[in-house]
Amino acid sequence: MASSLCRTAGRSATSLRSNALPRYTYSPVTAASLSLNRHYSSSSGPKKPGFTSFFSRIFGNNSDSDAPHPAPAPPASPSASNSPTPESVNPTTASLNFLKTNSPPIDTISVQSKPDHAASAPPSPPTPSIPKPAQPTPSTKPMAQPLPPPKSATTTPPPSPPRIIVNSPHSEYDVVVVGGGPGGYVAAIKASQLGLKTACIEKRGALGGTCLNVGCIPSKSLLHNSHLYHQAQHEFKKRGIDVSGISLNLETMLGQKEKSVTTLTRGIEGLFKKNKTDYIKGTGSFIGPNELAVEGIDGTNSVVKTKNVVIATGSEVTPFPGIQIDEEAIVSSTGALSLKKVPEKMIVIGGGVIGLELGSVWGRLGAEVTVVEFLPAIGAGMDADLAKSFQKILQKQGMKFKLGTKVISATRKADGKVAVVTESASGGPQETEIVDTVLVAIGRRPFTEKLNLSAVGIATDPKGRVPVDEHFRTITPGVWAIGDVITGPMLAHKAEEEGIAVAENIAGGHGHVNYNAIPSVIYTWPEVAWVGKTEAEVKATGTEFRSGSFPFVANSRAKTIDDFDGLIKIIADAKTDRILGAHIVGPNAGELIAEAALAIEYGASSEDVARTSHAHPTLSEAFKEACMATYGKAIHF
Repeated sequence: MASSLCRTAGRSATSLRSNALPRYTYSPVTAASLSLNRHYSSSSGPKKPGFTSFFSRIFGNNSDSDAPHPAPAPPASPSASNSPTPESVNPTTASLNFLKTNSPPIDTISVQSKPDHAASAPPSPPTPSIPKPAQPTPSTKPMAQPLPPPKSATTTPPPSPPRIIVNSPHSEYDVVVVGGGPGGYVAAIKASQLGLKTACIEKRGALGGTCLNVGCIPSKSLLHNSHLYHQAQHEFKKRGIDVSGISLNLETMLGQKEKSVTTLTRGIEGLFKKNKTDYIKGTGSFIGPNELAVEGIDGTNSVVKTKNVVIATGSEVTPFPGIQIDEEAIVSSTGALSLKKVPEKMIVIGGGVIGLELGSVWGRLGAEVTVVEFLPAIGAGMDADLAKSFQKILQKQGMKFKLGTKVISATRKADGKVAVVTESASGGPQETEIVDTVLVAIGRRPFTEKLNLSAVGIATDPKGRVPVDEHFRTITPGVWAIGDVITGPMLAHKAEEEGIAVAENIAGGHGHVNYNAIPSVIYTWPEVAWVGKTEAEVKATGTEFRSGSFPFVANSRAKTIDDFDGLIKIIADAKTDRILGAHIVGPNAGELIAEAALAIEYGASSEDVARTSHAHPTLSEAFKEACMATYGKAIHF
């Protein structure tokens, strides 16, 4: 059987997996239970749900272990004297109750106000902490069993409802997600699909979070259209396309951006209706682990009861100390998406993904752009070889760089322009430059404002993140967290994967995210993409490795479209040939990186990819040739 799976005797077998079964098979949900049958094809347990390598069952599992989230473990014993569980924690939240899944679905939430005398309720009495629940074995069909309520919970309730009530047939939810961004809305939809009564609270009034409203989506619209404008001005003639009178209509370009945003946000609302997920428009904050106060965008107030809460509130722009952002002359990424005119001169503070993308947009439209970066290289997290190549390409396009430079101040003058003072990161004389616009793009930070985390005993780490364990559980039973508010890269697709995993975990399954297979992309032109480890990271582990590269200038498709800047670099384990990292600078790198992510997820070797047929002529052949160069020699270079 092994010979039928490998084409050569020496070919690496570490990548081959069999029995490609779905992670779960769900039985119909009834009022009595929610039964989940999980397919396991390996003794490795929930590490790689649903899949395994054929050869790992024969020779052992050599897959790299995934780095868990650093987080405190849940309380080990109900009698622990130092239990961090707050007084308001109700132990019944440690388990799921699916007995209300036959309630009629609703699409919207209406809020009914109560008189002022019902403004508050007596606090919950102290309760013991909950031990960490045991994970079911592969053969188990997990079904949540509610814990008995504590004796202190039997006190006589007040004669009238103490708070505003949600006017809904769902008096209590199984899951409420706070935040409707990529992680939050995906978690809400997945939980609904698993048969859990679910609601999503979003304060913006439009779903999709920062990514869809003022981040990933609108920026990609501007990147695409500014690229077309730049091509028409600088490339059409050499391609045999004679045009004249090309001009920029910025208002129309910005309008097209807004149209794409509106279409997609409404699309998510449609998905909520399709999956019977309730959408609550407002700001949610904790009263306790089972209750959330909601301040509606229409000014009303309500309380939502739930068994589980998923924190998915995302991130916000990191402010620059001493620089006041006015979103006119000194802008964040949000303001940079809606400038009223193309600036003559623009300084971008920060040479990361956001700064390079938005700097490219306005540079293509006619601005003179200078990127000021404190570090000695651009593209934080990028492989050093690709960072150097990428910088040279951007410099050819007209972008200027001041690396190893720190910004001292940026002050708006009376005439509306901005005076920016910089100096070398190692010290030295200061320089002042007058520009029209300054873009502050030094990163983002977790957003947990108004969540009232102290009500459920949660304290953030020094970087403002919510600590969780490998299952996305916080220290408080029934409270979970995903996305930008926890550790890891602040990427929409990373949050989406966590959203699916946390929903599966809440439903009694084994959701899992392989963080080593999460790709990163910079959507400039050419694009930059990478997944897995950089060469420096591999060296730091002491692993022996081989690397191979292939330039797009030797790729036939890249030559035919006259777009061949960049290269592909592959890093593989010297002993097993398993791909450890892939790094691309070139046309459509953001699409090409998917093959690399799949290869890393399935433990493929560079020879596995090299011996896989790739259509000709395509850009993907460059990936094949880079893999050939890694384990042997490329053909076309």
